[in-house]
Amino acid sequence: MIVISSCLAGIPCRYDGKSAPDEECAAMVRRGEAVAACPEEMGGLLSPRDPCEIIGGDGTDVLDGRARILDKSGTDRTAAFVLGAQKFLEYLQMQGADMVYLKAKSPSCGAGEIYDGTFSGQLKAGDGVTAALLKRNGIKIRII
Repeated sequence: MIVISSCLAGIPCRYDGKSAPDEECAAMVRRGEAVAACPEEMGGLLSPRDPCEIIGGDGTDVLDGRARILDKSGTDRTAAFVLGAQKFLEYLQMQGADMVYLKAKSPSCGAGEIYDGTFSGQLKAGDGVTAALLKRNGIKIRII
């Protein structure tokens, strides 16, 4: 089984209230070859919401308590992102999923590069919180 980040399947769950549909991902969900889930919604975040970025590191640092996730207005959203990552991992395990498709650059799903924490559109090397947790648990990730 494959789990696909909901925004890639065309479900409007991003911070801006929109989706980021990928036709291959949406088709896999329609055909029943994959299921969609959103770690940010699983953590209790609503859509739309202020954009969030990791401050002081990346998702690994957030999981280890060395960095935080703030929204653009300065509200700390770390707990919601960590809870969402944990629930997403549990969901993957319940589904027996061995692969997940995640949205690039996200403070949750990004892998390899994420936004740099300045809300300027600049990128830095690193993983989002969910991607970091999934990597720790041996889940294969494909970034879209």
